[in-house]
Amino acid sequence: MPVKKRVEMNKLPIEERKNSFNEVALGLTEEQAIEEAKRCLQCPNHPCVSGCPVNVDIPKFIKKIVEKDFLGAYRIIKEKDAIPAITGRVCPQEVQCEAKCTLQRIKEPIAIGALERFIADWAIKEGVIKEEVTRAPSNGIKIAVVGSGPAGITVAADLAKLGYEVTMFEALHKPGGVLVYGIPEFRLPKRIVEYEINYLKDLGVDIKTNTVIGRTYTIKELFQSGFRAVFIGTGAGMPKFLGIPGETLVNIYTANEFLTRVNLMKAYLFPKYDTPIKIGRKVAVIGGGNVAMDAARTAIRLKAEEVYIVYRRTEEEMPARRDEVINAKEEGVKFQLLTQPIRFVGDKENKLIGIECLRMQLGEPDESGRRRPIPIKGSEFIFEVDSAIIAIGCHPNPLIAKTTPEIKVNEEGCIIVDEECRSSMKGVYAAGDIILGEATVIEAMGTGRIASTTIHKDIKNGKI
Repeated sequence: MPVKKRVEMNKLPIEERKNSFNEVALGLTEEQAIEEAKRCLQCPNHPCVSGCPVNVDIPKFIKKIVEKDFLGAYRIIKEKDAIPAITGRVCPQEVQCEAKCTLQRIKEPIAIGALERFIADWAIKEGVIKEEVTRAPSNGIKIAVVGSGPAGITVAADLAKLGYEVTMFEALHKPGGVLVYGIPEFRLPKRIVEYEINYLKDLGVDIKTNTVIGRTYTIKELFQSGFRAVFIGTGAGMPKFLGIPGETLVNIYTANEFLTRVNLMKAYLFPKYDTPIKIGRKVAVIGGGNVAMDAARTAIRLKAEEVYIVYRRTEEEMPARRDEVINAKEEGVKFQLLTQPIRFVGDKENKLIGIECLRMQLGEPDESGRRRPIPIKGSEFIFEVDSAIIAIGCHPNPLIAKTTPEIKVNEEGCIIVDEECRSSMKGVYAAGDIILGEATVIEAMGTGRIASTTIHKDIKNGKI
């Protein structure tokens, strides 16, 4: 019996995408979702589950979709995934659960992410999320969760369900972490994040914004105020720089600053929101990951005439999701590959007018498994641009480590933890990008699940 072709979700027309911040991927219809779910082979060994960092029972929820039991499917997903409407949109399923799908070897894997999104969106539309909130009676034990990104959300939800009194501390004025400041509206609408955050509130989690742990309160002060355990999930939000001449010229942004202004502070709605952002006529985005694609596609929507991805390897080595590269190309982003910036060039007013670059060629693979870029001698050239966005990665903010030296960190500034997410300070746990460096949303959630399990176990066993 021939295997049916994978169902692909529809997208907004390209011209509409380029002129709005509306969500690009439109999701599956009920008919499409059922048709796609029927492709699942219901393998007895469930290889897809091993590819999911939070171990969602994927075949089980897909079977419920075939049976049109969408509430049942939602409950199965929610057992392991606190934010399915988000993970269904931004998880790199193609290298996780879908990569393990048996159909991957035969034809095309099941569209697991699209099916998860369908069920989560159905639950939002039908208003069943609030009805599904259940938690154990309060045990009176206070837990502090520092950071409201994916890892923090997972820990807060897990522990609140078990009856703990959870307080979440967020440095910014809105909870959600990278989900609100880093990922653009056209990829993850902020109303979706708000729905998922409201689920935490319904569980009884007390969310305190504009609170910088390490400055407003130290970790020790949290313990002194009655918290039994402190979880740190502050992510990796400090941008990395190229370290080349001219990096302080006017009209050079980090992707972190650029996307935070646009996403969290709504610069794309200026002057309705008082967050001006200047974007040039010709923009270079330096980097090849998802953040670089987000920045480039955002610049297109802010009416830049030309937007370039400047990357020192080839497209094949780019860490960005394939779908995001395709979307960027469809929307008019151009790719300047095998190109390494070595100097930013400014005019007399210290405004950016170009980037001096070197042509590169690929050598043998490096420690990342990708072929190493090697400069071509004498290949220098000036790439004329009037704005640049540096998107080469981030590392953790050192504030907590500086104010609490008992918490040990590695050379990258990541908190050192054992296999169960305990830090070097008793009662302090950590997960997500603060221990992993830059990782995916679902990877952060996976480590958050380990941390919440450990916290509960240590309290039950009297270790803290």
